[in-house]
Amino acid sequence: MTEILVLYYSVGGNVREMAQLIARGVNQVAGAAARVRTVPPVAPRTQVAEPPVPDEGAPYAELADLEQCAGLALGSPTRFGNMAAAPKYFLDGTGALWAKGSLVGKPAAVFTSTASLHGGQETTLVSMMLPLLHHGMLIVGLPYTLPEVTHTASGGTPYGASHWAGSTDERPLTDDERALCIALGRRLAETTLKLSA
Repeated sequence: MTEILVLYYSVGGNVREMAQLIARGVNQVAGAAARVRTVPPVAPRTQVAEPPVPDEGAPYAELADLEQCAGLALGSPTRFGNMAAAPKYFLDGTGALWAKGSLVGKPAAVFTSTASLHGGQETTLVSMMLPLLHHGMLIVGLPYTLPEVTHTASGGTPYGASHWAGSTDERPLTDDERALCIALGRRLAETTLKLSA
């Protein structure tokens, strides 16, 4: 079985729901399986550290999860048009994998959720691509042949799946956003299987 790592960080639950939909898309492809992981929040030294195992949800990712995966879907909420600190902190700790070339040639996809419609969906997706490109990964996006990319009124870009959550997370994922998450998972899994064949 070819394993795809779905690695995310979520605050309000939207990115977590997107990760689950992407995992569903991965699992729809024969021969592929999703491994869902999250990263702990980062905090100033004055705050208590998170427990080594989360109370609920996906387990925390380890470098071995990245090294062992055949493909990666990376998700983060938007923070000022950029990925959040927690996934950036995790990626900043992957220098040993970079030095070994552990991720070179593996396909990757990205996804995000924003508070406002024009609050950085595309810049956040691109910011997540940059460290993946430094690792030599191959970026998989969403083609315009998917009708949801061209007629969505909220999230959904060729750079990856996105969601407009609203300033208080009051907006649930739309049908188009959900369909694009599943499509991204399927496309990532299909690409990973083709490259590993």
